[in-house]
Amino acid sequence: MDLAKEILVCVEQAIGKPNKMVLLHQPFFPPTASQYVGECVETGWVSSAGSYVTKFEQLLANVTGAKRAIAVVNGTAALEICFRLAGVKAGDEVICPSLTFVATANAISHCGATPHFVDVSTERLSICPESLRSHLKRIAKVDESGRTLNRETGRPISALCLMHCFGHPGEIDQLASICNEFNLLFIEDAAESLGSYYKSKHTGRFSKLAAISFNGNKIVTTGGGGAILCDDDHLADLAKHVTSTAKVPSAWEFHHDHIAWNFRMPNLNAALGVAQLEVLREILKCKRELANRYASIFAALPEVGFVAEPSDSVSNYWLNAIRLPGKSLEIRNSVLKILNDAGFQSRPIWEPMHQLPIYAHCPRSDLRRTEALKCEIINLPSSAFLGKP
Repeated sequence: MDLAKEILVCVEQAIGKPNKMVLLHQPFFPPTASQYVGECVETGWVSSAGSYVTKFEQLLANVTGAKRAIAVVNGTAALEICFRLAGVKAGDEVICPSLTFVATANAISHCGATPHFVDVSTERLSICPESLRSHLKRIAKVDESGRTLNRETGRPISALCLMHCFGHPGEIDQLASICNEFNLLFIEDAAESLGSYYKSKHTGRFSKLAAISFNGNKIVTTGGGGAILCDDDHLADLAKHVTSTAKVPSAWEFHHDHIAWNFRMPNLNAALGVAQLEVLREILKCKRELANRYASIFAALPEVGFVAEPSDSVSNYWLNAIRLPGKSLEIRNSVLKILNDAGFQSRPIWEPMHQLPIYAHCPRSDLRRTEALKCEIINLPSSAFLGKP
């Protein structure tokens, strides 16, 4: 039996043979979701001024341990605001992985900054500290004012954005240390990691500002949506203000004191999120059961590695992934074809950012691991209901 067929057998053992297409990740809506959305419709509070937005923010802060959470329209908007409020300016460079969803690089670009792509570790699929430090020592210098400059481009390198890939926490301590060494702002793209913990602390809590996504394919979805996590009341107030068109409170006057954005999450969307956050523990339990099942079954297939949570972390296992070490793009594609043809929606990891024409001009480090992982990673069906006993 060839490798692709062996992988298909493993997936069938994990979740059964399908009678219809098993999607990559479907949302889980408890019965209260319809009730809460219905309340919004019945009362007319469907836009961003309803009570469910506030409730969603409070629940999210409680779940993550953050002091404040600010709900916005999507994760890209949340990340852009994080960069802007942290101090990223037009003309800066911001370090981020090339192995990420395009929203990470887009949020940097929306600020007028340039993504600076670096390599990832094979185990965590997020920024590799050793590779990053070596790269910065080669191309970076700190000037008299304390700014870190890219010797090759002459531009300031102002920040590092850590994306927690598939919900697996990155190597936060080492990366935060590098940021201190090179005077870089540290921002977490925690879009995929709701319910993930690094050394017993929720992701998104290690940087001054962090972004989470509630897109349709996330563990908790508000249809479209995102949030900013922050422990600084001043920054949180400012984030809420500038994502609400910077309107100064008044009974009838329309006065705006910043050039701002209309990024607030609508009440309808927040109502969906509230219902899911109330049962997040159950969702995460099902996700872990499914991941354990995959890991156990694939352990018998030596040519395949299951991407497991790091030993110092607890992952939400947002998207389960297998790795085909040393395999070619052709083999990866043959596995994708046989899985999808059999009714299991599966996909490769994202096209690396530096290989997209829109970002091919950006500065980058040696990206050999990123380019290898492009050929090796496959995401498998990961919906929470698949993990139910």
